[in-house]
Amino acid sequence: MKQDFSLPPAPKRPLGEANIWIISTGLSLGLIMIFGLLGIISFKGLEAFWPKTIHELTIAPSSEGGKPLVLYADITKDQTRHVPADPARPDSTARTVREYQLFTGNKEVYGQAYRYVDAHDVAASSTPEDLLCLERMEGGKALVKPLALRLSTGESIPAASPEFMKAFRRALNRETKLREELKAIDVRDIGSVNAKLADAKLDIKAIEHSYDIREENGRRTVTPQANPILTGMADPAGELDRLRAHVEQLNAEYARHTANAAGLRAQQGRDALVYALGDGKKRELRLDKIVYAYMPNDLGFFGKCGVFLRNLYHFIADDPREANTEGGVFPAIFGTFIMTLLMSALVTPAGVIGAIYLREYAKQGPLVQSVRICVNNLAGVPSIVFGVFGLGFFVYCLGGTIDELFYWKKLAVDNTPTFGTSGILWASLTLALMTLPVVIVSTEEALSAVPRGLREAALACGASKWQMVKRIILPSALPGVMTGLILAMARGAGEVAPLMVTGVVKLAPSLPIDGEGPFIHLERKFMHLGFHIYDVGFQSPDSDAAQPMVFATTLLLILLVVVMNLTAILIRSRLRKKYAASSF
Repeated sequence: MKQDFSLPPAPKRPLGEANIWIISTGLSLGLIMIFGLLGIISFKGLEAFWPKTIHELTIAPSSEGGKPLVLYADITKDQTRHVPADPARPDSTARTVREYQLFTGNKEVYGQAYRYVDAHDVAASSTPEDLLCLERMEGGKALVKPLALRLSTGESIPAASPEFMKAFRRALNRETKLREELKAIDVRDIGSVNAKLADAKLDIKAIEHSYDIREENGRRTVTPQANPILTGMADPAGELDRLRAHVEQLNAEYARHTANAAGLRAQQGRDALVYALGDGKKRELRLDKIVYAYMPNDLGFFGKCGVFLRNLYHFIADDPREANTEGGVFPAIFGTFIMTLLMSALVTPAGVIGAIYLREYAKQGPLVQSVRICVNNLAGVPSIVFGVFGLGFFVYCLGGTIDELFYWKKLAVDNTPTFGTSGILWASLTLALMTLPVVIVSTEEALSAVPRGLREAALACGASKWQMVKRIILPSALPGVMTGLILAMARGAGEVAPLMVTGVVKLAPSLPIDGEGPFIHLERKFMHLGFHIYDVGFQSPDSDAAQPMVFATTLLLILLVVVMNLTAILIRSRLRKKYAASSF
């Protein structure tokens, strides 16, 4: 018998293996792109707070006999530039030139904070340890060489003295404390008095507009006007006298706070820093114009870490300065957080109620199916369309109605709307409407995923349909509801277009929540991190100076969304463990 020693046929490739490789490759590329983008944003955003080395550069003169230019600068870029051949010169050829982008600061002296120089023009470079980086209230940063500290006592401490930095920091801390006390008086005391004065003057104008009060021969006559604002007052003249006396008391209180503020301002600026730039000319800067100062070239690693943490903290906790290109972004962080919470509180009940009705109560048919199609289509509507709708319906229609019902006095006296203008409430309602389809769809999917056995068991035990939905179906579907809320928060927190017409502004001095009654001011405008990125990145006159702020604000916005989403995910995981019967 002849034996067959041939090899068995090779097994066929499993069906779909090529598709699996394609899908995994696409997923890997997507993850690389996501983490690469996050890495770039994180690196650029955190780099903005790291203290940079200051170089003393000597630039060769551009003409024979000229003087060399000395600059104190931070080298922000080292790049090459292609220079084409000059057609007018036959011997000219195309070449590549290495150049530096320098941050020189001192915009009031140089006219700009950044400049480019060719590398071959740099005749000498060094990093002296005695150079100061000044963060100023106005004009941006300044890179200077300190010469002396002039104190209010008439004493002058030279920079070469070992006591210079200690005395400089003491004087700077004193100015910082005075600045904080002035801010407290302006915001807490004077701001409170101004709010009370505005209310009292509004009441006075309303009475004067409603009644003609005259005094003749020691007697007062009160005559109602043709179109009175206030009617039925028992004693308009007496109320007017009381309000005027109250205004006098408030004016006296305002004058007292103003005098306290003037006394503190008189103590500012007594000390000054004498410094020089590369040209060697002596200049002087009052210490009340300086926010912070340090010598980056004299710092070790841990010293630079301390400056980094200080810069990061003040970026998060301070108010913006210099048209949002300097200072912090705390109002934008606070406004974004409050708006997202308010939007979530508004969209969740409406979305859950709509999903329960469509899934549990509505008779399934063509009408309900068309409603679902419309809900799904709403998710694809451009966000600016929702913004225009929010401006027309929420702001002008609903807000105008609220003003006519509750703020009619202010509207009649000076025609100033309260809720009839853009504010954080209308912005939150607009975003809630925009994210409503996401919550409805996710909640419907969660409701349909609840096992049929739970429904039948609840009904078999004698529960009504509402009791079944309230105590069995809805608790089991809560993880799915949280999923919809997470998606809504992720989309709503980063939207900018609807906010530009419904409440966000470039700078909001008053927060939506503060210590002044009624403590929650839903009619106020607010700042938002997304709009702050747009404003700084595209509306700033100096794009190079604004670039670090753009990356840092973008990183903050991503972190804020991640923190809020992680909180919602944690709540969802706990709900999922509690109601383990849900299959969603």
